[in-house]
Amino acid sequence: MCVTGPLSGITVVAMEQAVSAPMCTRVLADFGARIIKIENPDGGDFARSYDDVVNGMAAHFVWANRGKHSVTLNLKSPAGMDVLHRLLDDADAFVCNLAPGATDRLGLGPQDLQRRHPRVIPVQIDGYGAGGPLSGKRAYDLLVQAESGSCATTGHPGMPAKPGPPVADITTGLYSALSILALLVGRAGGGDDAAPAVSVSLFDTMTDIMGYPLTYAQHSGIDRQPLGMGSPAVAPYGAYGTRDGQTVVLGTTNDREWQRFARDVIDRPDLADDPRLATNVQRCVHRDEIDVAIESWCAQNDLDDIQRTADAAGIGNSRFNTPSEVVNHRHLAVRDRWRPVHTPHGEITALLPPPIIAGHELGMGAVPGLGEHTDTVLTEFGYSRTELAALRDMGAIGPAFTGSGEHPPTTKEQT
Repeated sequence: MCVTGPLSGITVVAMEQAVSAPMCTRVLADFGARIIKIENPDGGDFARSYDDVVNGMAAHFVWANRGKHSVTLNLKSPAGMDVLHRLLDDADAFVCNLAPGATDRLGLGPQDLQRRHPRVIPVQIDGYGAGGPLSGKRAYDLLVQAESGSCATTGHPGMPAKPGPPVADITTGLYSALSILALLVGRAGGGDDAAPAVSVSLFDTMTDIMGYPLTYAQHSGIDRQPLGMGSPAVAPYGAYGTRDGQTVVLGTTNDREWQRFARDVIDRPDLADDPRLATNVQRCVHRDEIDVAIESWCAQNDLDDIQRTADAAGIGNSRFNTPSEVVNHRHLAVRDRWRPVHTPHGEITALLPPPIIAGHELGMGAVPGLGEHTDTVLTEFGYSRTELAALRDMGAIGPAFTGSGEHPPTTKEQT
């Protein structure tokens, strides 16, 4: 399925798995680029088998792979490699997040691509970047979050935690997509046709977005301790139980807000007038005392009343929601944020991409079955039915797609 959009006409070939590279190419697909996802015929992207909760498909895979064309190639076969190079002849970018050294062993490293496919932007996503003591290590989201200090800023003192979403994977994918877009814009503006290589590592991405904790530690020598739902940088700011058994999140970001919060929300002018609490730095020192006052007030009021009072005073607030509650969130429903998405196992719904572009709705392409587009894409690139049959006999491409998301067993499997 070809998804039209601002990037219509851009082709990206991807050898990707898990989240980081698939998120990069999904963003590009949402904007209309054609994504040719190269998968191993033997199971494909391993994220396909993480679970089976989405009509038999994995939640991670469904989320990160809509709008792509799945082509199964056996890259251990010379004929399979020839097919890949034929696809790269017409590509604008090549995105890969295989294990360290894998592309070099396949002859698909940046220097190889620049010699054979000079206009293709080679984007390598890895764990730790080249040239360092950790460069050869395998890297997953949790491992990099631990290495970069992210987990030490999440949870509670002595009880670190991984942030729920795969933050390292997602942000690295977004930086990679942004790099491709920047180079495409440069090329369109008359830049050099020869494409420079791009390398984005999860570790470099996470140390970048750890900006506040790292900067604070660098200049103070102090590691700010995590505060669960609170923030070590601002007070008051946190989650509080309400009289009706719910949880409200309240916070202030400056001294003027604190004055309104203390006087107009929790009705504590004495706290507003207390010179010990005049500045945010001072309030952070006396955080526990402030929290006791807020907890006492919230425990005497229902969530709706708390939020109305806070809104009237211009104080930020929200309801603490679980993921299943967000699925049915009225703010998403009223704003019509859900759209149907086709899959090999039936139609599902998914959220629209975040950017809202006036006069244009970004595409929501189908989630591909393993090898679903092998024949279609290769036919478009000039392969005849006879050639496809020959490639299949050689084991260079995967079995024909059956329409169910699964391949029929090969002769070897049948015997």
